[in-house]
Amino acid sequence: MSLNFALLVTGPAYGTQTASTAYRFALSLVEQGHRLSHLFFYQEGVCNANGLHAPASDETDLVALWRELAIQQGIRIDVCVAAAMRRGVLDEQEAKGMGREHFNLEAPFCLSGLGQLAEAALTADRFVQF
Repeated sequence: MSLNFALLVTGPAYGTQTASTAYRFALSLVEQGHRLSHLFFYQEGVCNANGLHAPASDETDLVALWRELAIQQGIRIDVCVAAAMRRGVLDEQEAKGMGREHFNLEAPFCLSGLGQLAEAALTADRFVQF
């Protein structure tokens, strides 16, 4: 039986295993035929959406892997706007609104509120937090 999963990632892309474990879990879900309908990044997890991460050539580029997975699987990938702004992760619209010249959030990552998290939790068969 195929289930619909939503994931909440609260760990940063680098420095802990949390986001890496979440990514491997997401891949496993897809390989087993389950549907991953939603990814939500919150707290330190918003750092996974920072398009300016530049890992060494022999390190895993987790930010790029999340982006590729979301595009390939058609997964909604949201980032808590308040947590992101506190950590310097801005999309183009927020950057312009704050008078900043640069932004570092790239599609398919989207800034959103906690309402999207609630919706993901309510509509998924399984909701898993990392």
